[in-house]
Amino acid sequence: MKNKILELIKSSATSSDDYESLVSIFNLHDQLQYATNIKQAAEDIYTWLNKEFKVDNLTFSLFDVNKNDKEEILSRGKEFYLDDDLSHFFIINTHTSLNAIVSFCATSKVHFKIIEEKYNIIEAAFFQVSQMIQSCILKKNFIESSSLDSVTNVYNRNYLIENLTTHLRLSNNKQNEIYFLMIGIDHFKAVIDEFDYDIADKVLIELAKVIHSNINEFDMVGRLNGDEFLVSILNNVSEYQVCELAKKIISDFAEVNIVVNNETKQTLKKTICIGFEVYKLNSTHTITDCIKNADIALYEAKNKGRSQLFKFSDLEEEDTIELF
Repeated sequence: MKNKILELIKSSATSSDDYESLVSIFNLHDQLQYATNIKQAAEDIYTWLNKEFKVDNLTFSLFDVNKNDKEEILSRGKEFYLDDDLSHFFIINTHTSLNAIVSFCATSKVHFKIIEEKYNIIEAAFFQVSQMIQSCILKKNFIESSSLDSVTNVYNRNYLIENLTTHLRLSNNKQNEIYFLMIGIDHFKAVIDEFDYDIADKVLIELAKVIHSNINEFDMVGRLNGDEFLVSILNNVSEYQVCELAKKIISDFAEVNIVVNNETKQTLKKTICIGFEVYKLNSTHTITDCIKNADIALYEAKNKGRSQLFKFSDLEEEDTIELF
């Protein structure tokens, strides 16, 4: 691809069209310098292709060479297939284990022919911005390694609390309450004792999936330690709605079959308990205090049996909390 950009630079001296294409490429390069993450970079590339080549549908993915796995970052327009006669795909080599794949589909044979004629311009552009994409990938990897739990891919404790604090500061007191759900797996140690840590990880992963399937994009999930997950409900809903959401997470997870032996098709079912607490902006309690309260509520829920929900506000002086 390097030769494509060199050829374009050379021809731009005598061709006004090539000069305009070169200007467009460097405009894209400049725009990507302001991209704060890989998704924004993908958005910028889509905007450029849409403006310059009338591309309406696009898929931007990252392909992990080591894991032979693909992660979709951005999808725009109608679904299409790479074996479609009108489709194109480009690999942006970032000199990391992750390469970016940009694919899109022409709207007609005439459109396809126009793109084919400008193919060298797109190749030259992607070569020129490859370092910018590499930078976004490295930033993505760093953030994920420092903020995500390696087993479940949810936030770790520090990153979750840091983001909650930032959210409160940016919300400018528009967020009146934050609801906390502390979720723990009933008798989780028994899974490790009876099976092994790999099966225990499967249980954690399945629980993370159930949690994510029940919350929206504004809510946050973090794994605090062992089998405990903290969910923060950030959108303006009522306490009743959050309790109903917690009950649904409990019932949904109870229905999950976790495969423990692929050959015998042996499966495992587990249950969870949830502790509930509310953080109010005008309260003297800190977020850390409320998280501790949610943790206390979780253990009280576990003391009452399997698949229990317990609100910290219902805790009475005579209640005893037996930690196990």
